[in-house]
Amino acid sequence: MQINVEDVSSLTKAMTITLPQEQVAKEMDAAYKKVNAEASLKGFRKGKIPRQILEKNYGQQLKQDVSEKLIQETYFDALEQAKIDAVVHPQIREHKFDDNGSFTYVAEVDVKPVFELGEYKGLEIEQPKLEVTEDEVTVEIDALRKQMAPLKSVEDRGIENGDLAVVDFQGYHNGNPMKQVVGENYSIDVGSGQYGKDFEEKLIGLKKGEEASQETDFPEGFANPVLAGKKVEFKINVKDVKERVLPAVDDEFAKDVGKEFDSLAALKAHIEKEKLKAKKDAQRGALTDKLMKVLVENHEFEIPPRLVAYEIDAMVKELESNLERQGMSLEAAGMNKDSLIEQYKPAAESRVKGDFILKKIAEKEELKLENDDIDKGFQRIADQYNMPISEVKKYFTNRDDLLPFMAELLNEKILSFLLDAAEIKEVAAEAVTE
Repeated sequence: MQINVEDVSSLTKAMTITLPQEQVAKEMDAAYKKVNAEASLKGFRKGKIPRQILEKNYGQQLKQDVSEKLIQETYFDALEQAKIDAVVHPQIREHKFDDNGSFTYVAEVDVKPVFELGEYKGLEIEQPKLEVTEDEVTVEIDALRKQMAPLKSVEDRGIENGDLAVVDFQGYHNGNPMKQVVGENYSIDVGSGQYGKDFEEKLIGLKKGEEASQETDFPEGFANPVLAGKKVEFKINVKDVKERVLPAVDDEFAKDVGKEFDSLAALKAHIEKEKLKAKKDAQRGALTDKLMKVLVENHEFEIPPRLVAYEIDAMVKELESNLERQGMSLEAAGMNKDSLIEQYKPAAESRVKGDFILKKIAEKEELKLENDDIDKGFQRIADQYNMPISEVKKYFTNRDDLLPFMAELLNEKILSFLLDAAEIKEVAAEAVTE
């Protein structure tokens, strides 16, 4: 195998790889032998078809098959021989069978950027002082009251905030019915914002049995992508109006919430503890984001464009998958790939650059993933989904699934190391700077 490497750019190299005639002939002979044993041509017995007849009938397809096989079997050996550390799948620019019987192909590959590590230890990061206010506990108590309240149908009044309205509805956009915006006996928690403040406010006052038609302008950033940025006309039929009979907030209420609470004070203490834990968990994620932002800002270097494109493609596919689970497509949600590519590009560039920085820090600090780290990762998933750890491991028997999981765990380990080494300053919530 002969290899010639040329620089296309600072981060892209073109490998011209030539395979010897002997290797190519061996693969071609094997391909013709296989097709000879399987082919059925009129006038010839299987296994007895002359080579020139096979070449006439199957030559182009066999050349294509053999070229793909030769590339797959030699590409990684060529990388190792040329001492190239590729970071993404290659682009095969051209391939051909040469007149002398050899085979040549050109693989264009992106390589790791070369850069010096800037500051990464002792980074200064601000975090808000964590506390749980009495109002926050009250909000949780009110949510529990609402959750536990029995429902009672009302006949003598219209819908009020806090009621559960049972409706049939159909949404129309530009006069056309929307397939994804329709429901029968659909329960709407009025005041929750589930279908937007404006829409729910327009339900107020409607009584059981009444019909109404109303238009709602949904903002661009609305949570439901089918409705976001659209003016939708709703035709509504109120089937029932139910009010919640809220329980009193006392020791008996606390006991109804859970046997472990013998008093209202015990329930409030539990809520405060859980909310503080949730805030700490969320704060660690926010600190990690700030840390990565500082790291990326502290390092200036070029990143492989194809790796960025690969990251963007993964982000778009994840969005498509999420929409499919909701029975929607990009088009149905009013999106298109071109705009998403532009939208996702800054985040993709930041991710790619950050990943290179973390891996370089890991090399310098000799941070490696141990078996214990992987086991803890499996256990975390098992706890999250209430599964036996043996079942979790079954999902990672495939190398293509396991490697990204291990890369994620290693990044978490590196970030934990960096957070422990950071100078974290606790300030009042309103004083935190981005």
